[in-house]
Amino acid sequence: MQVVDLDRNAVKSGVDDGSMLIIDVREPHEYSAGHIPGAVSHPLSSFDPEAVAALVAEDGRQPVFSCASGVRSVHALMAAQQAGLDITRHYKGGFKDWYGAGEAIE
Repeated sequence: MQVVDLDRNAVKSGVDDGSMLIIDVREPHEYSAGHIPGAVSHPLSSFDPEAVAALVAEDGRQPVFSCASGVRSVHALMAAQQAGLDITRHYKGGFKDWYGAGEAIE
């Protein structure tokens, strides 16, 4: 399995310049309580590789999985790669790092 850990600065840069699609794999109640601006919700508990593949193909930006602290995002990477998707990046610090640094949230 290939895993590329991104830090907050890399994610912030990708969000700001529109090059990254942040796929938030936290549960719906976590997402609705606050998320990285522009992130889309795709909970790990109901993870569907085909839906992720369609989302990524339609969107065109570089997909990056994100969760609360970087654990579930690695599980999402494993599931995506086992399904044959070419997704390698995740936000190592996750939402806790983003929010803790005072970054904007939706």
